[in-house]
Amino acid sequence: MEALIPAQDVPLCVDLDGTVVRTDMLYESLLAALRRDPLVLLRLPFWLARGRARLKRELAQRGAVDPATLCYDERVLEALRAERAAGRRLVLATAADAGIAQAIARHLGIFDDVVASDGERNLKAAAKAERLAARYGERGFDYMGHGRDDIPVWARARTAYVLARDPSIARRAAATGAQVRGVECRPNGAWPLLRALRPHQWAKNLLVFVPLLTAHRVGDEQATAHALLAFAAFSLAASSAYVINDLADLAHDRSHPGKRRRAFAAGDLPLWVGMALAPALLALAFAAAAPLRVGFVVALACYCVATLAYSFWLKRQALLDVFTLAGLYTVRILAGAAAIDVPLSNWLLLFSLFLFLSLALAKRYVELTRAGDAAQRLPGRDYGAGDGALLGVLGVASGQVSILVFALYVASPEAAQLYRHPALLWIACPVLLYWIARVWLLAYRGRLADDPLVFALRDPVSIAAGIAVVAAVMAAI
Repeated sequence: MEALIPAQDVPLCVDLDGTVVRTDMLYESLLAALRRDPLVLLRLPFWLARGRARLKRELAQRGAVDPATLCYDERVLEALRAERAAGRRLVLATAADAGIAQAIARHLGIFDDVVASDGERNLKAAAKAERLAARYGERGFDYMGHGRDDIPVWARARTAYVLARDPSIARRAAATGAQVRGVECRPNGAWPLLRALRPHQWAKNLLVFVPLLTAHRVGDEQATAHALLAFAAFSLAASSAYVINDLADLAHDRSHPGKRRRAFAAGDLPLWVGMALAPALLALAFAAAAPLRVGFVVALACYCVATLAYSFWLKRQALLDVFTLAGLYTVRILAGAAAIDVPLSNWLLLFSLFLFLSLALAKRYVELTRAGDAAQRLPGRDYGAGDGALLGVLGVASGQVSILVFALYVASPEAAQLYRHPALLWIACPVLLYWIARVWLLAYRGRLADDPLVFALRDPVSIAAGIAVVAAVMAAI
């Protein structure tokens, strides 16, 4: 970052949204208010009708945001601390509500004054410029901002400190007559958007192809095409769910050593993008599902409802959270069967339920053991570190039961009728037994990734085990 010009007699006024913090406090407070009371959504039009300042005040009062959990631009804070140490007077000048701005100023401890919206007047763009010019005089202050709304303020400032990804912003700031000082800011490009979609998680939706394999319809072109559409629909719906989950869990993600790097938690992607992206992805998911049978659309709708319930409530309920995760995996298999219109074996449903319950418990066990000592609770979850032993026992037992179900199926009359060489299915039993045992061994050693399925897709041993199981099934057909 370019060094700021010391000027002890001229205050440095600094924007909040997009400058000090890598986010927008209006959307932060909106999400916080919705987490506490979803019915706030119905009141928004009435508050907005009384002005944006009133809207911000109502949201600030109902959606208190903890300043300690926000994502700050550390380069900006470092420069501001240097200015403060040199005797420069710093002013937080923002269109955010005064209650939020003052809380952030107290948390940071570097600002001498706060100028913000007060519930009556929205201190944005020209209104902010007028307030600062009235307080400090024309060209009597320096101003640091980042966007088009800051141009009227720079027009009345002595020096414009520009923190912008768009080069045209700096040019427009220079056109105001203020002395322009550039603050380095690298563009994020499309990478944060791609990260928010979590395309690597789409691999879980390969489960919709399981009925295609077990029903021996791999060579059926129409069934394969329908399965591909089902995969696309579930991938879009899953990405929508991930975006919603990330928006709903901002504070907890920012306190997590790994999840704090997620696009919304890190401030790499504006929150309003997520609010627009989630419904758009959901609409595309149902558009992709439209050519498929009603049963698939119903399964997809159940999946979406369950993921919403998980994001806003179920993931904070002990045990219900892992049973929900196991159910979401099983729903994918049900949906795959509905997409190609084949009956689904109760054996397969039981096997998948116990298997995915084991993996969901492994996921929670790993998160819990990494959280720390017994006094610490897992952020955003209803578990303490002392619950790890129970989750481990339940997870190992569920994994072993899933293999028992598979073995009973291989020995059943149904398998003898469906497969020409059912005895070859026995090959899969020890492979699956070994894989489940290995997953839990790595979990107990602290070497398993947070998501066991994502781990399996990157682990050579797991990939080899999966190929062996699929090969045994194909050979038995």
